[in-house]
Amino acid sequence: MKKIRDLMQKEVVTIGPEEPLKNAISKMTSGKFRRIPVVHEGMLVGIITDRDIRQALNSPMLIHERSQDEYLLSSVTVESSMTRKPLSTGPDADVVDAARIMEQQKIGGLPVVEEGRLVGIITISDLMDFLISHLEGQNV
Repeated sequence: MKKIRDLMQKEVVTIGPEEPLKNAISKMTSGKFRRIPVVHEGMLVGIITDRDIRQALNSPMLIHERSQDEYLLSSVTVESSMTRKPLSTGPDADVVDAARIMEQQKIGGLPVVEEGRLVGIITISDLMDFLISHLEGQNV
């Protein structure tokens, strides 16, 4: 059975909880990511997704004009919009278990942690790449 460490991305773009949402958007846009792990002193403290950012900007608690979006993106921190204690997996977990979690929870990726420290990320794209290469190898 394949392990997470065999498929995970080891080079992970992260963001700090105190950074503004503007920085998260910039990192997501340049890297074509939908999620970025939030790390403080090497420890995973959350995850911020494109959906979290959209919800922050469209919050019913914030009545504002679209012209104020730039101000909000510069002043609202990642910490205020991130998902705390995100679901995660370990590097020695089975790939099938991670895929099952992502499917059941309707999420597109899982941070990979070892003793609380972020060591990678596995996404639906990683799983699809593996599936395609596996199926091609079987000439299905």
